[in-house]
Amino acid sequence: MTQQIVIITGSIFGMLSVIFGAFGAHALKKILSPEQLKSFETGVKYQMYHAIVLLVLGFNFKDITSPIYWCFTAGILLFSFSIYGLVLSSAKGKKLRFLGPITPIGGLLLVVGWFLLLIHFW
Repeated sequence: MTQQIVIITGSIFGMLSVIFGAFGAHALKKILSPEQLKSFETGVKYQMYHAIVLLVLGFNFKDITSPIYWCFTAGILLFSFSIYGLVLSSAKGKKLRFLGPITPIGGLLLVVGWFLLLIHFW
């Protein structure tokens, strides 16, 4: 995986995290219950944390392996974006239940990404 792709991916996820966080804090605050808002914020936080990890890896290491990159990237998409979908669809009264099992798969991919990172540098 090239440094440029890792940095671009981290930048996009970081930018979207700020946008979604602002959207949640302002536009969704009136629509979502406190519990739904907390779930939405969890998705935003995890997205930002892992965007920062991708940036740190991209700026500092030339030899990051593809599996680490793909686990973090797919993990963000499946974990955070499924939370966004669940919360927003629930707020509209049509909860997309099929997204429920996707969230833990995304979380597992994030854990695997961290594990692979550990193994890579061990």
